[in-house]
Amino acid sequence: MAAVVNPALVQYCGLPCVEARLPGGESVRVALQGAQVLSWVAQGRERLYLSPRAQLDGHSAIRGGVPLCFPQFNERGPLPKHGFARNLTWSLMAAGQPPADGTSVTLEFALQDDAATRAIWPHGFELRFTVRLQPGGLQLALAVMNTGAQSLSFTGALHTYLAVQAIEQVRLAGLGGQPESDAVRDVHGTGAEIIAPSGEFDRVYEAAATPLLLSDGASRLQISQSTSLAHTVVWNPGAARCSQLADMPPDGYRQMLCVEAANVFAPVDVQPGARWQGWQELRVA
Repeated sequence: MAAVVNPALVQYCGLPCVEARLPGGESVRVALQGAQVLSWVAQGRERLYLSPRAQLDGHSAIRGGVPLCFPQFNERGPLPKHGFARNLTWSLMAAGQPPADGTSVTLEFALQDDAATRAIWPHGFELRFTVRLQPGGLQLALAVMNTGAQSLSFTGALHTYLAVQAIEQVRLAGLGGQPESDAVRDVHGTGAEIIAPSGEFDRVYEAAATPLLLSDGASRLQISQSTSLAHTVVWNPGAARCSQLADMPPDGYRQMLCVEAANVFAPVDVQPGARWQGWQELRVA
């Protein structure tokens, strides 16, 4: 990433992006497509996984970073998988300048309904996505405003792909005792005290009240989310599933783990004129 102190519009592999860097070297890159965070460097290490085979053509879903899934999670409804927000071009609304002490920088992006979105999802809305970069930390907040005359309901997620040194070394703590839904085996259970993903791993947990701790043998990351996001999704495709994904290298599963803040099962209702917000915070521990 270029040495950008103040937020700047740049091209990354031909994709329009916003980049910002704190004086201490912390950096973030956000694509205007989907307001998708593609890179977060903290303490000299890339913390997000972006597939080297990701499609960066300006309209296809981008594999990695932090896709914004709205207004539908996965294929749980009639819309395209994970909704449409991640494929559309957002506007940069504000880019705060880092203070002299380098404590933070904030970027804000917006997306509004138009004829194309109303043709498949007949609701008036405005989305705001705020990215706040701090030394050792990144906070992501999605706000949904109902600008229409009728209530709207949605599911979705901050679909965060975390970079790990090796999936075999990954341990995730903090979901012990939480209700667990295993999509691979189609069974329900209870979260283990320490999760060590093996093979294809796709589970939805009732979100914990306290932060999670992810370790990968090289570093530790604390992961928090707002109570307005009721679920935590943990996903890794495993070797067999990864080999079937055209936008992932065959061994890509070894360098990533998704830990998502989501609303999966029960839709969120937003009344006309009302506003909902959910956030996820990542911090080097």
